[in-house]
Amino acid sequence: MMVNSEIINKLKSSEAPLLDRFDLFYSGHGKLLLSGEYFVIDGAKSIALPTKKGQSLGVRFSPSFNPKLTWKSYDLEGKLWFEGNFEFWHFDCLDKNPCPEALFLQKILQKARAQNKHFLRDGVDVFVETFLDFPLEWGLGSSSTLIYNIAQWAYVSPFELSFNTSGGSGYDIACAQSEGPILYQRIKSEPHWSFVTFNPEFKNNLFFVYLGKKQDSRKAVSFYLKKNLNRPKIVKSINEITESMMTCSKLDDFNKLVVEHESIVSESLDLTTAKDLHFKDYWGEVKSLGAWGGDFVMMTNDRSPEELYKYLEEKGYNICFSYDELILNADDKPSGAKHEYLH
Repeated sequence: MMVNSEIINKLKSSEAPLLDRFDLFYSGHGKLLLSGEYFVIDGAKSIALPTKKGQSLGVRFSPSFNPKLTWKSYDLEGKLWFEGNFEFWHFDCLDKNPCPEALFLQKILQKARAQNKHFLRDGVDVFVETFLDFPLEWGLGSSSTLIYNIAQWAYVSPFELSFNTSGGSGYDIACAQSEGPILYQRIKSEPHWSFVTFNPEFKNNLFFVYLGKKQDSRKAVSFYLKKNLNRPKIVKSINEITESMMTCSKLDDFNKLVVEHESIVSESLDLTTAKDLHFKDYWGEVKSLGAWGGDFVMMTNDRSPEELYKYLEEKGYNICFSYDELILNADDKPSGAKHEYLH
């Protein structure tokens, strides 16, 4: 279900026409974290799901005697939502009273230069445009896909760039470059991930619903790290659930794993589950994804999709995707080019 058919059409649109406009073009997938939220930071095994759409970045070069970087970012509707101009020595913003987005971008560029001293050293004007395939407020990875794309452009490690700028576990960076579900785990603070076949028989019973409140990942991480917890014990329990989720073949068994996972996180962090908060009378189960309290949840449904859509509309939620509408699987075609030289 997508009440707004225009959005779903945009989400399915091809990025190919953009390629002709740029000298370099990159793209990265968005992300959802199915299991291990919060505890992925401490090494919990987590199922991470790349989304079919993410963000792309195009670069054009032009000869110049006074080179600078001009940056423009466009949202799903094609509207300019950010514009900035930077010099190349320290990536200082040339605009008066730079906004937080400009300062965050400046930090990413500076850290990329620290990793690769040759990045953006040529005497040319550089024009960058970025394009989101999902609304900015959805929380599918506008920052992580940006960091990933810049890392590809700068020939640097996207994980190191992410850890040095936004922090977090790195699962979102792994999703940005993956073409299907992955098992992600930090081992001694190093990212490890592998492709997994998470394509359950009951995937048509899985739906993703937007709650309408974009979460601040950095604040969520800070909140989690301040908690006094028996982390090894909780991580062990989360690992067992994650492994069971990957091999689960029946919806009823999957529902039990969802309830167990939600209970562990809720009791450990003293947070109210999404089901208790928003869908107490719902007949299926509800799984929070990533930082609790906003963004997307997964809902299991053993009734018709139409019955679920009607229920959601009555609750005031009108953005819902089926599994295949939103989640990228290895058999799907990539949504754009990665590190492609065009001229």
